[in-house]
Amino acid sequence: MLTAPIPENDAARLATLRNLNVLDTAAEERFDRITRLAKRLFSVSICLVSLIDENRQWFKSCQGLVANETPRDISFCGHAIQYSEAFVITDASKDARFSDNPLVTQAPHIRFYAGHPLTMPNGMRVGTLCIIDDKPKELDKDEMLALQDLAEMVVSELISIQQTTLDQLTGISNRRGFEVLAKQALSTWDRNHIDSCLVFFDLDYFKEINDNHGHEAGDRALNQFAQLLTSEFRDSDVIARFGGDEFLVLFSECSKGQVDVALARFQIALNAHNSQSEDVFELAYSVGVATRHANQKLDIAEYLEIADREMYQVKSKHHQQR
Repeated sequence: MLTAPIPENDAARLATLRNLNVLDTAAEERFDRITRLAKRLFSVSICLVSLIDENRQWFKSCQGLVANETPRDISFCGHAIQYSEAFVITDASKDARFSDNPLVTQAPHIRFYAGHPLTMPNGMRVGTLCIIDDKPKELDKDEMLALQDLAEMVVSELISIQQTTLDQLTGISNRRGFEVLAKQALSTWDRNHIDSCLVFFDLDYFKEINDNHGHEAGDRALNQFAQLLTSEFRDSDVIARFGGDEFLVLFSECSKGQVDVALARFQIALNAHNSQSEDVFELAYSVGVATRHANQKLDIAEYLEIADREMYQVKSKHHQQR
């Protein structure tokens, strides 16, 4: 079996994928409508919107297959993202690259596969719209164009999601994006009995930066703080600009001690940034921390309220000390 290769630009490709804020989110009619149409149009048994994550292919939409994901190394879509146009296998059982693939020798017994890459505006291929059947099949020129058109429709929907869930200034999740990702993350962690922590950051002296140095300086401060958060916290953490000068980090498998270590590491990075920065201002922040046990009756709004309250108490002390 030929294992799905890893592109040289995979780190950048994965960053693009994760910035879409769509992995592990619920099924949506906008994508299901496209996969239902493709399944009927091409008379195949399976149609997927498949997104290629680091170690898996995850299905945003799935028609005809009872699965949410499969390993990346055995995926056909892992091969398809290597190409700018559709990747087609007419009979996988007779193709030396795939004949012993478990997806061919076992259910769903893939014979025909065609996957058109989902290419984002920056050129990164985050996954495919693919059609699959358990019988050999070929596509003519018109069918290839139809598959391309449908893939471009999927890309348009992905861009639409990104535009509504991404903060345009900093490039990280906005409030809506945070709520979508946090809801999904907490649901997953509850199923696996994993506790979590929510850290609420508020930039200190942000009004003074804007008043004394202008809004461009304020924008730089926000961007610099967002970049520090994304570089110092884990890829698996949910990081967002909640609004104005407020930022959030939600992470799992944590204790109070682990939070203290993470925040100490972040403070060291921020101090290093300030010492090297040529800006006329320095970054500073107040922070509040809330914890949630797995399956605790604490929704996202309540979770945020606790962390915000903790942050406000810290910020009040900072003002009293000035």
